[in-house]
Amino acid sequence: MAAASSKTPAMVLDVDGFDVRLTNPDRVYFSERGETKLDLASYYLSVGAGIVNALRDRPCMLHRFPKGVDGDKVHQKRLPAGAPPWVETVRLHFPRYGLHADELCVQRLADVIWAVQMSTVEFHPWNSRRADTEKPDEWRIDLDPMPRCGYDKVRRAAHVSHEILDELGAVGWPKTSGGRGMHVYVRIKPEHGFQEVRRAALAFAREVERRLPDDVTTAWWRKDRSPHDLFVDYNQNARDHTIAAAYSVRGNPRGTVSAPVGWDEIDDSVPDDFTIATMPDRFARLGDLHAGIDDAVFDLAALLDWAERDEREGKALPPDEE
Repeated sequence: MAAASSKTPAMVLDVDGFDVRLTNPDRVYFSERGETKLDLASYYLSVGAGIVNALRDRPCMLHRFPKGVDGDKVHQKRLPAGAPPWVETVRLHFPRYGLHADELCVQRLADVIWAVQMSTVEFHPWNSRRADTEKPDEWRIDLDPMPRCGYDKVRRAAHVSHEILDELGAVGWPKTSGGRGMHVYVRIKPEHGFQEVRRAALAFAREVERRLPDDVTTAWWRKDRSPHDLFVDYNQNARDHTIAAAYSVRGNPRGTVSAPVGWDEIDDSVPDDFTIATMPDRFARLGDLHAGIDDAVFDLAALLDWAERDEREGKALPPDEE
Protein backbone atom coordinates (compact mmCIF):
# COMPACT_ATOMS: atom_id res chain seq x y z
CA MET A 1 0.00 0.00 0.00
CA ALA A 2 1.28 3.47 -0.84
CA ALA A 3 2.24 5.64 2.14
CA ALA A 4 -0.22 8.37 3.00
CA SER A 5 0.91 11.79 1.90
CA SER A 6 1.80 14.26 4.67
CA LYS A 7 1.50 17.19 2.29
CA THR A 8 -0.91 19.85 3.51
CA PRO A 9 -3.83 20.25 1.11
CA ALA A 10 -4.20 23.38 -0.94
CA MET A 11 -6.57 26.02 0.40
CA VAL A 12 -8.65 28.77 -1.15
CA LEU A 13 -8.45 32.31 0.21
CA ASP A 14 -11.29 34.76 -0.32
CA VAL A 15 -9.53 38.03 -1.12
CA ASP A 16 -12.14 40.76 -1.39
CA GLY A 17 -14.43 38.50 -3.40
CA PHE A 18 -11.73 36.85 -5.53
CA ASP A 19 -10.81 33.22 -4.90
CA VAL A 20 -7.06 32.60 -4.74
CA ARG A 21 -5.83 29.02 -4.44
CA LEU A 22 -2.78 28.58 -2.21
CA THR A 23 -0.82 25.37 -2.57
CA ASN A 24 1.82 24.11 -0.11
CA PRO A 25 0.65 26.58 2.56
CA ASP A 26 2.90 25.04 5.21
CA ARG A 27 6.12 25.26 3.18
CA VAL A 28 8.67 27.15 5.28
CA TYR A 29 9.78 30.32 3.50
CA PHE A 30 11.72 32.11 6.25
CA SER A 31 14.10 29.92 8.22
CA GLU A 32 14.92 32.26 11.13
CA ARG A 33 11.48 31.97 12.74
CA GLY A 34 9.84 29.39 10.50
CA GLU A 35 7.18 31.47 8.76
CA THR A 36 5.43 29.64 5.94
CA LYS A 37 3.94 30.46 2.58
CA LEU A 38 0.58 30.92 4.33
CA ASP A 39 2.24 33.30 6.81
CA LEU A 40 3.58 35.29 3.85
CA ALA A 41 0.11 35.51 2.30
CA SER A 42 -1.33 36.52 5.69
CA TYR A 43 1.29 39.25 6.00
CA TYR A 44 0.35 40.77 2.63
CA LEU A 45 -3.34 40.56 3.56
CA SER A 46 -2.57 42.48 6.76
CA VAL A 47 -0.89 45.37 4.88
CA GLY A 48 -3.15 45.13 1.86
CA ALA A 49 -3.97 48.82 1.41
CA GLY A 50 -0.27 49.70 1.68
CA ILE A 51 1.14 47.18 -0.78
CA VAL A 52 -1.60 47.88 -3.35
CA ASN A 53 -0.98 51.64 -3.02
CA ALA A 54 2.72 50.99 -3.71
CA LEU A 55 2.10 48.76 -6.75
CA ARG A 56 -1.12 49.90 -8.40
CA ASP A 57 -0.82 50.50 -12.17
CA ARG A 58 2.95 49.92 -12.19
CA PRO A 59 4.77 47.25 -14.20
CA CYS A 60 6.12 44.91 -11.56
CA MET A 61 9.01 42.47 -11.64
CA LEU A 62 8.64 39.54 -9.25
CA HIS A 63 11.36 37.93 -7.17
CA ARG A 64 10.16 34.35 -6.69
CA PHE A 65 11.55 31.75 -4.27
CA PRO A 66 9.88 28.42 -5.12
CA LYS A 67 11.60 26.58 -2.25
CA GLY A 68 11.68 29.45 0.25
CA VAL A 69 14.26 32.19 0.64
CA ASP A 70 17.11 29.79 1.42
CA GLY A 71 16.64 28.34 -2.06
CA ASP A 72 17.17 29.74 -5.53
CA LYS A 73 15.67 33.06 -6.58
CA VAL A 74 13.87 33.60 -9.89
CA HIS A 75 13.74 37.13 -11.37
CA GLN A 76 10.43 37.13 -13.24
CA LYS A 77 9.64 39.91 -15.68
CA ARG A 78 6.92 38.11 -17.61
CA LEU A 79 3.70 37.16 -15.84
CA PRO A 80 3.96 33.52 -14.73
CA ALA A 81 1.75 31.08 -16.61
CA GLY A 82 -1.61 30.09 -15.20
CA ALA A 83 -2.82 33.51 -14.07
CA PRO A 84 -6.57 33.92 -13.49
CA PRO A 85 -8.33 36.02 -16.15
CA TRP A 86 -8.73 38.94 -13.74
CA VAL A 87 -4.96 39.43 -13.30
CA GLU A 88 -3.85 42.34 -15.50
CA THR A 89 -0.55 43.04 -17.26
CA VAL A 90 1.25 45.86 -19.02
CA ARG A 91 3.39 45.30 -22.12
CA LEU A 92 6.94 46.63 -21.96
CA HIS A 93 9.68 46.93 -24.56
CA PHE A 94 13.32 46.23 -23.68
CA PRO A 95 15.36 47.91 -26.43
CA ARG A 96 18.67 46.51 -25.20
CA TYR A 97 17.46 42.98 -25.97
CA GLY A 98 14.89 43.73 -28.67
CA LEU A 99 12.25 41.95 -26.63
CA HIS A 100 8.83 42.59 -25.11
CA ALA A 101 7.36 41.32 -21.85
CA ASP A 102 3.91 41.42 -20.27
CA GLU A 103 4.53 42.24 -16.61
CA LEU A 104 2.13 42.02 -13.70
CA CYS A 105 0.18 45.26 -13.20
CA VAL A 106 -1.47 45.12 -9.77
CA GLN A 107 -5.00 46.46 -9.50
CA ARG A 108 -6.21 44.75 -6.34
CA LEU A 109 -5.00 42.79 -3.34
CA ALA A 110 -6.00 39.48 -4.93
CA ASP A 111 -3.31 40.09 -7.58
CA VAL A 112 -0.69 40.29 -4.82
CA ILE A 113 -1.89 37.11 -3.12
CA TRP A 114 -1.95 35.27 -6.46
CA ALA A 115 1.69 36.31 -6.94
CA VAL A 116 2.44 34.85 -3.48
CA GLN A 117 0.83 31.61 -4.67
CA MET A 118 3.39 31.73 -7.48
CA SER A 119 6.13 31.89 -4.78
CA THR A 120 6.70 35.66 -5.01
CA VAL A 121 8.33 37.16 -1.94
CA GLU A 122 9.56 40.52 -3.31
CA PHE A 123 7.68 43.00 -5.50
CA HIS A 124 9.82 45.37 -7.58
CA PRO A 125 7.69 47.96 -9.42
CA TRP A 126 8.77 50.45 -12.04
CA ASN A 127 8.73 54.14 -11.16
CA SER A 128 6.25 54.77 -13.99
CA ARG A 129 2.66 53.68 -14.53
CA ARG A 130 0.96 51.91 -17.40
CA ALA A 131 -0.72 55.09 -18.69
CA ASP A 132 2.76 56.05 -19.97
CA THR A 133 5.50 53.67 -18.95
CA GLU A 134 8.17 55.95 -20.45
CA LYS A 135 7.35 58.92 -18.15
CA PRO A 136 8.15 58.24 -14.47
CA ASP A 137 5.91 59.72 -11.82
CA GLU A 138 8.19 58.70 -8.96
CA TRP A 139 11.70 59.95 -8.18
CA ARG A 140 13.59 57.54 -5.95
CA ILE A 141 16.41 58.52 -3.61
CA ASP A 142 18.36 55.35 -2.77
CA LEU A 143 20.74 55.65 0.19
CA ASP A 144 22.94 52.63 -0.42
CA PRO A 145 25.68 51.88 2.13
CA MET A 146 28.91 50.32 0.95
CA PRO A 147 30.03 47.15 2.80
CA ARG A 148 31.71 48.91 5.77
CA CYS A 149 29.37 51.89 5.99
CA GLY A 150 27.48 52.09 9.29
CA TYR A 151 23.80 52.87 9.65
CA ASP A 152 24.66 56.15 11.38
CA LYS A 153 25.75 57.49 7.97
CA VAL A 154 22.49 56.30 6.43
CA ARG A 155 20.61 58.25 9.08
CA ARG A 156 22.68 61.40 8.50
CA ALA A 157 22.15 61.21 4.75
CA ALA A 158 18.42 60.71 5.27
CA HIS A 159 18.17 63.82 7.45
CA VAL A 160 20.19 65.90 4.99
CA SER A 161 18.00 64.62 2.16
CA HIS A 162 14.95 65.72 4.16
CA GLU A 163 16.53 69.15 4.69
CA ILE A 164 17.18 69.61 0.97
CA LEU A 165 13.71 68.39 0.02
CA ASP A 166 12.21 70.93 2.41
CA GLU A 167 14.26 73.67 0.78
CA LEU A 168 12.99 72.57 -2.64
CA GLY A 169 9.40 72.42 -1.46
CA ALA A 170 9.22 68.68 -2.09
CA VAL A 171 7.61 66.08 0.16
CA GLY A 172 9.71 62.96 0.71
CA TRP A 173 8.31 59.61 1.83
CA PRO A 174 11.02 57.55 3.57
CA LYS A 175 11.17 53.81 4.03
CA THR A 176 13.75 51.26 5.01
CA SER A 177 15.13 49.22 2.14
CA GLY A 178 14.63 46.00 4.04
CA GLY A 179 18.41 45.63 3.84
CA ARG A 180 21.03 48.04 5.18
CA GLY A 181 19.89 51.24 3.50
CA MET A 182 16.97 53.60 3.10
CA HIS A 183 14.83 54.90 0.25
CA VAL A 184 12.97 58.18 -0.06
CA TYR A 185 10.25 58.52 -2.71
CA VAL A 186 8.97 61.77 -4.20
CA ARG A 187 5.95 62.02 -6.49
CA ILE A 188 6.71 63.98 -9.66
CA LYS A 189 4.76 65.12 -12.68
CA PRO A 190 4.98 62.44 -15.41
CA GLU A 191 6.44 64.92 -17.89
CA HIS A 192 10.04 63.74 -18.26
CA GLY A 193 11.71 60.61 -19.60
CA PHE A 194 13.97 58.36 -17.58
CA GLN A 195 17.16 60.17 -18.63
CA GLU A 196 15.90 63.52 -17.37
CA VAL A 197 14.65 62.06 -14.08
CA ARG A 198 18.04 60.41 -13.64
CA ARG A 199 19.81 63.75 -14.33
CA ALA A 200 17.65 65.41 -11.69
CA ALA A 201 18.34 62.59 -9.23
CA LEU A 202 22.09 62.95 -9.82
CA ALA A 203 21.91 66.71 -9.19
CA PHE A 204 20.16 66.03 -5.89
CA ALA A 205 22.69 63.33 -4.96
CA ARG A 206 25.56 65.74 -5.61
CA GLU A 207 23.97 68.28 -3.25
CA VAL A 208 23.77 65.62 -0.52
CA GLU A 209 27.44 64.85 -1.22
CA ARG A 210 28.39 68.54 -0.91
CA ARG A 211 26.79 68.72 2.51
CA LEU A 212 28.21 65.41 3.74
CA PRO A 213 31.56 65.15 1.94
CA ASP A 214 33.06 62.76 4.50
CA ASP A 215 30.13 60.35 4.37
CA VAL A 216 28.58 60.41 0.91
CA THR A 217 29.75 59.65 -2.61
CA THR A 218 28.23 59.86 -6.07
CA ALA A 219 31.19 58.16 -7.77
CA TRP A 220 29.91 56.10 -10.68
CA TRP A 221 32.48 53.30 -10.61
CA ARG A 222 32.39 51.06 -7.57
CA LYS A 223 36.20 50.95 -7.49
CA ASP A 224 36.18 54.71 -6.85
CA ARG A 225 34.04 54.42 -3.72
CA SER A 226 35.41 53.80 -0.25
CA PRO A 227 33.91 50.76 1.48
CA HIS A 228 32.97 53.20 4.26
CA ASP A 229 30.96 55.47 1.93
CA LEU A 230 27.24 55.97 1.58
CA PHE A 231 26.41 55.94 -2.14
CA VAL A 232 23.37 57.97 -3.23
CA ASP A 233 22.34 55.69 -6.08
CA TYR A 234 20.69 58.00 -8.59
CA ASN A 235 20.82 55.21 -11.16
CA GLN A 236 17.78 53.60 -9.58
CA ASN A 237 15.84 56.12 -11.67
CA ALA A 238 17.11 54.69 -14.96
CA ARG A 239 14.76 52.77 -17.23
CA ASP A 240 14.06 49.19 -16.12
CA HIS A 241 15.81 49.67 -12.77
CA THR A 242 13.58 48.63 -9.90
CA ILE A 243 13.79 48.43 -6.11
CA ALA A 244 11.58 46.73 -3.56
CA ALA A 245 8.21 48.40 -3.04
CA ALA A 246 6.98 49.86 0.21
CA TYR A 247 5.69 46.92 2.30
CA SER A 248 7.51 44.36 0.16
CA VAL A 249 9.06 41.53 2.11
CA ARG A 250 12.71 40.87 1.32
CA GLY A 251 14.15 37.48 0.48
CA ASN A 252 16.18 36.82 3.61
CA PRO A 253 15.71 34.32 6.46
CA ARG A 254 14.47 37.04 8.86
CA GLY A 255 11.72 38.20 6.52
CA THR A 256 12.55 41.88 6.78
CA VAL A 257 10.22 44.39 5.15
CA SER A 258 10.85 47.57 3.18
CA ALA A 259 8.90 49.58 5.73
CA PRO A 260 7.59 53.14 5.50
CA VAL A 261 8.76 55.16 8.49
CA GLY A 262 8.21 58.65 9.81
CA TRP A 263 11.11 61.09 9.63
CA ASP A 264 11.01 61.21 13.43
CA GLU A 265 11.53 57.43 13.66
CA ILE A 266 14.78 57.25 11.74
CA ASP A 267 17.12 57.81 14.69
CA ASP A 268 15.42 55.25 16.91
CA SER A 269 14.94 52.34 14.54
CA VAL A 270 16.98 49.90 12.48
CA PRO A 271 15.88 47.92 9.42
CA ASP A 272 15.72 44.64 11.36
CA ASP A 273 12.89 46.11 13.49
CA PHE A 274 10.51 45.70 10.55
CA THR A 275 9.65 42.10 9.64
CA ILE A 276 6.63 40.04 8.63
CA ALA A 277 6.29 39.28 12.35
CA THR A 278 6.18 42.93 13.50
CA MET A 279 4.61 44.81 10.59
CA PRO A 280 0.99 43.58 10.82
CA ASP A 281 0.54 45.11 14.27
CA ARG A 282 2.35 48.27 13.20
CA PHE A 283 0.12 48.62 10.15
CA ALA A 284 -3.00 48.03 12.25
CA ARG A 285 -1.91 50.88 14.56
CA LEU A 286 -0.52 53.37 12.05
CA GLY A 287 -2.08 52.52 8.71
CA ASP A 288 -0.24 53.26 5.48
CA LEU A 289 2.36 55.96 6.16
CA HIS A 290 2.63 56.55 2.39
CA ALA A 291 -1.12 56.96 1.91
CA GLY A 292 -0.82 60.64 0.94
CA ILE A 293 2.00 60.29 -1.56
CA ASP A 294 -0.17 60.91 -4.64
CA ASP A 295 -1.31 64.25 -3.23
CA ALA A 296 2.18 65.77 -3.01
CA VAL A 297 3.48 66.19 -6.58
CA PHE A 298 6.81 67.93 -7.18
CA ASP A 299 8.00 69.74 -10.31
CA LEU A 300 11.54 68.62 -11.28
CA ALA A 301 12.37 71.96 -12.94
CA ALA A 302 14.51 73.21 -10.03
CA LEU A 303 16.59 70.03 -9.98
CA LEU A 304 17.05 70.10 -13.73
CA ASP A 305 18.39 73.65 -13.29
CA TRP A 306 20.86 72.25 -10.77
CA ALA A 307 21.84 69.58 -13.29
CA GLU A 308 22.53 72.22 -15.95
CA ARG A 309 24.62 74.19 -13.49
CA ASP A 310 26.69 71.13 -12.59
CA GLU A 311 27.23 70.30 -16.25
CA ARG A 312 28.33 73.88 -17.04
CA GLU A 313 30.85 73.58 -14.22
CA GLY A 314 32.30 70.44 -15.81
CA LYS A 315 30.63 67.71 -13.78
CA ALA A 316 30.65 64.65 -15.98
CA LEU A 317 27.49 62.73 -16.74
CA PRO A 318 27.69 59.01 -15.98
CA PRO A 319 27.34 56.50 -18.81
CA ASP A 320 23.91 56.24 -20.40
CA GLU A 321 21.90 53.42 -18.85
CA GLU A 322 18.92 53.60 -21.18
